[in-house]
Amino acid sequence: MRLLKYKPSKLAVTARRNRQELIQAGLTRRDLVKMGLMAGSGYLVTKSGLSARASDEPESPPTTPWSQPLVVPPVASPVTLTPAPAELAVTGEAPRAAHPFWTRFLPQKKYELRAQVFQHSYHPELPSNTAWGWGGTLPGKTIMARYGEPISVRFHNELPALSAHAGFGRPEVSTHLHNLHTAPPSDGFPNDFYATGLFKDHHYINAYAGFDTPAYFPLGDPREALGTLWYHDHRADFTSQNVYRGLAGFYLLFDDVDSGDEGDTSPTALRLPSGEYDVPLLFTDRVFDEDGQIYFDMFNFDGILGDKFLVNGKIQPFFKVARRKYRFRLLNGGPSRYYRFYLSNGANFTIISSDGNLLPAPITAQSVRLAVAERVDVIIDFTNAAIGTNIILENRQAQDDGRGPDEDILPAGQGNAVLRFEVDRNAPDPSQVPATLRQLPPVNLNEVVATRTWELERTNGAWAINGQFYDPNVVRANPTRGTAEIWTLNNSSGGWSHPLHIHHEEFRILSIDGAPPPPRLAGRKDVIDVGRLTGSEIQIFMRFRDYVGRYVMHCHNTLHEDHAMMLRWDIIP
Repeated sequence: MRLLKYKPSKLAVTARRNRQELIQAGLTRRDLVKMGLMAGSGYLVTKSGLSARASDEPESPPTTPWSQPLVVPPVASPVTLTPAPAELAVTGEAPRAAHPFWTRFLPQKKYELRAQVFQHSYHPELPSNTAWGWGGTLPGKTIMARYGEPISVRFHNELPALSAHAGFGRPEVSTHLHNLHTAPPSDGFPNDFYATGLFKDHHYINAYAGFDTPAYFPLGDPREALGTLWYHDHRADFTSQNVYRGLAGFYLLFDDVDSGDEGDTSPTALRLPSGEYDVPLLFTDRVFDEDGQIYFDMFNFDGILGDKFLVNGKIQPFFKVARRKYRFRLLNGGPSRYYRFYLSNGANFTIISSDGNLLPAPITAQSVRLAVAERVDVIIDFTNAAIGTNIILENRQAQDDGRGPDEDILPAGQGNAVLRFEVDRNAPDPSQVPATLRQLPPVNLNEVVATRTWELERTNGAWAINGQFYDPNVVRANPTRGTAEIWTLNNSSGGWSHPLHIHHEEFRILSIDGAPPPPRLAGRKDVIDVGRLTGSEIQIFMRFRDYVGRYVMHCHNTLHEDHAMMLRWDIIP
């Protein structure tokens, strides 16, 4: 099939050449602003021959939808590690602090993931691309874990050495397991990145929050259980670029309630769809240049919107399904686009989770909204669909730029067709969707010892919190272990949306512009969209249990995070 080629203008060619030279020099956009080579508007100033606009993204070549099957990420298998992980860093490991609670939660299984360069096909009508991924796949291999079963994961950096690196991204990594209740040495602090040739052992104890409080010793409060998590690179200033290249994957957690076995006869088991009928879906959008190579404008401050829609690393795939119930774990992998999904046959979704956490009860909805980094688990029932039926998962959320979503919801058939379900067979279905899922822990305002207010702001074309850019050496809050606080999140950035993520523990939304949250946001959350469509003042309840040390809060539009809407906060004894 002959592809139509995008023909760049002379201005675009000049801009691209200028960008590539600056990328090769290792300069970030913040560096250029400081050097006086770039204005906050996104233009390279007329100096040293830099006269072209930095943001001049190409239009991707055309591709035919439904040309390839959905790829379900492979599941990682336990391995034997040499040298064995230990409480302190071992030979060959990047520097880190000692793992707390090591002897109490000795790893029962060990895993190994390698950040590698490999050739990846996004679509059969495009040439192969050089990608970065954990374990040589995109997304990376899925880790299946269970509460009560501590594990260790060794993250190797096998990317090209910095001296041999070309293109966008930075071959240094710091891996964050998004949503896990974990200690600082394993949290992926943005400035704990390490170079090619090193590895770092992360200790994931897989215990519920509150495990070190007397009321819930020794494994924590089961009402705090997590389910759908994901790991991704968090290298300071380069998170957006490194994740855009592919450094992300799923981490799924199970326990006696959400057991991962639809045939489980235990009275505590929910028996949700499982096995091949439990499918993680990573949604991303990307831009490709006229040669079919993935393109990232590293001088874009505001947000990159792609014109190609990927599911698990493939452009507009199809997925063959049976006439029965499926659990789909929806994840918005960014960097900047919001989604509102509908099914083309008008069927409803059954929403069972908010971020990584089961709701108290299922919610029936015609659409599902996802801000960047949010997760929603849904049940889609194909039982009544005839064999041969095709159903499109369509994104109908209007969005023109990095400012965030518009108020408009596009008419059916006029949005972005993202994934096609093809009903092709019958299958038995012992799964169920109970009327109750998981009880929420109470919010006890008597635990609150402090309140804090965070203003999300646009400053000189970049992004700040309370007037300050991210500095890893400045501690902006010092909550005390074993206490709770109320944080007020105010959007003062002038109509921009910010999907805000807070590391360490989940929070509960108390109010949105003075009103209680809707049911879909009333559960436990780790991402809250503070935006023009979702409320510009949001109050949340936060607990600080079990650990002490460094964590961060940041916008998960990763262009905003990198430039530089992030702050450090520490839990103190």
